[in-house]
Amino acid sequence: MNEHSPLVCVIDDESAIRESLSNLLRSVGLKVQTFASAQEFLSSRPSESPSCIVLDVRMPGITGLELQRELGGESRIPIIFMTGHGDIPMSVQAMKAGAFEFLTKPCSDEDLLRTVNEAIERGPLIEEEETAEDETRLETKPRKETDFSEIVGVSPALRHVLRQVAMVAASNATVLILGETGTGKELIARAIHQHSLRRDKPLVRVNCSSIPKELFESEFFGHIRGAFTCAVRDRIGRFEAACGGTLFLDEVGEIPLELQSKLLRVLQEKSYERVGETRSRTADVRIVAATNRHLKQEVAAGRFREDLYYRLNVFPIKVVPLRDRKEDIPLLASHFIETVVKELSCPRPRLTRAGTEALLDYDWPGNIRELCNVIQRAAIVAQGGALQFDLPMANPPAELTCQKPASRDDSNAGYLTEAEIRRRERENLSIVLQKTGWKVKGTGGAAELLGVSPTTLFARIEKMGFRRP
Repeated sequence: MNEHSPLVCVIDDESAIRESLSNLLRSVGLKVQTFASAQEFLSSRPSESPSCIVLDVRMPGITGLELQRELGGESRIPIIFMTGHGDIPMSVQAMKAGAFEFLTKPCSDEDLLRTVNEAIERGPLIEEEETAEDETRLETKPRKETDFSEIVGVSPALRHVLRQVAMVAASNATVLILGETGTGKELIARAIHQHSLRRDKPLVRVNCSSIPKELFESEFFGHIRGAFTCAVRDRIGRFEAACGGTLFLDEVGEIPLELQSKLLRVLQEKSYERVGETRSRTADVRIVAATNRHLKQEVAAGRFREDLYYRLNVFPIKVVPLRDRKEDIPLLASHFIETVVKELSCPRPRLTRAGTEALLDYDWPGNIRELCNVIQRAAIVAQGGALQFDLPMANPPAELTCQKPASRDDSNAGYLTEAEIRRRERENLSIVLQKTGWKVKGTGGAAELLGVSPTTLFARIEKMGFRRP
């Protein structure tokens, strides 16, 4: 959490609920202020405007619904109502009054975090849409509501990317999405298309790295029957398939240098011909490209055309790696758990605090794609139990690193003897037992932290001669 993290205000007359919600929201990197009543909130308003309010409906004095009406013009702040009396009339009343969501106590952590995430992402756009609506009431085409629900996270880095998407989506500007493999560049491209004026037309994706050189022109521009051997019928290309819509050039940095001029010509002249045909066709497409390469370096090395680079780099969007937005990991993990349960029809596993810490300690070189695969694998193995992750430690403790013991000679550098391994295993087990207060079984126990069964750990404790103090 940092000073730029979104602020969530929790208003509930039950102290246990305030503390529980506060701990949960802070665990995913959000700033939280709690209030015991609506009166306290109104009299001690935070200096920073909240990005979201989690509000109890039934409270002594001013109720949640009355506070919502009291806020009046500030209703653009998303409000999530919570109540233990989930009656339908009250829910309808709250939603008609402009509530973002209505949750019934007790709700799961995953449901609450997902709803808060959606509310925070939606909040900044409410004011923009209302302002734009006031300024453009004479427009004949209604505005489409901006919604980034497919993209999970609350980190400042992700919010910056989504603000860029909101700015550029409605234009026809070419967008270049930069980022490591697995960071979600295709999701960003899809969001740009879905919130553009071309959203009712096709979004066509081309994986540039998978197209053989000899088929490049045919894949992009199509061909007519007899244009070359095996061309037994006319075939449309990707530009024609995306006519009126968006063409997403994934891994654009993989296009061979000798073929880049053909793409550049289409981008410059807005026209192309099918292979074997003289008739020119209009390329009415919006280009969104993505790459995990540093294209400036590719240009300097002579592997990418400078003029093509500038044609693509009209509006660059940099997607940061997962290691630089770790506050999004718990939300992403919860999202992937829900996805796995639905897609694989497996029992719902449990994400423990120890499991979350393991995910946060890892640097994720494969980014979001790797996290998704790890969650899927762990969910299948868990069979409805606690998720356990077999991940390398990003920063292993000093006592566990493979360093040369001071008392040994240089011939042993870089490896451990069997005796040294046993000594360090004993030290590690001692640390875990002290950390858990000798709790072996259950949630947060030593067996769960070490990723072994309680039976195995009891046998190991006895073998090593440990005695509970």
